[in-house]
Amino acid sequence: QVQLVESGGGLVQAGGSLKLSCAVSGGTFAIYTMGWFRQAPGKEREFVSAISRGGSSKIYADSVKGRFTISRDNDKNTVSLQMNSLKPEDAAVYSCAARPAYTRNISLKAEDYDSWGQGTQVTVSS
Repeated sequence: QVQLVESGGGLVQAGGSLKLSCAVSGGTFAIYTMGWFRQAPGKEREFVSAISRGGSSKIYADSVKGRFTISRDNDKNTVSLQMNSLKPEDAAVYSCAARPAYTRNISLKAEDYDSWGQGTQVTVSS
């Protein structure tokens, strides 16, 4: 398993933007399929987006499609989530996750990921 550390969360007004980053260490980053999930208070953890090892395949939850963009830099061992047009309902703790090494397929299921970061808080004021 690898270690993941998120950053970039904060307070933003509705309609604003934030960029989250996840730094990965302890392994060869390019062999890991990555994902972002979020969890709001009192709610189940929710899939946000995922990206393949090479970055060519990406999937998004319907609720963020067209507003969020996932990307990765395999030279810098980071995966990012650019969040635009933020809404109050986007407020949550956002966590990045890695699938087991060499897993080829991207997934929207949390149980398919075995390494998780501690999360970063995103707050959106109306």
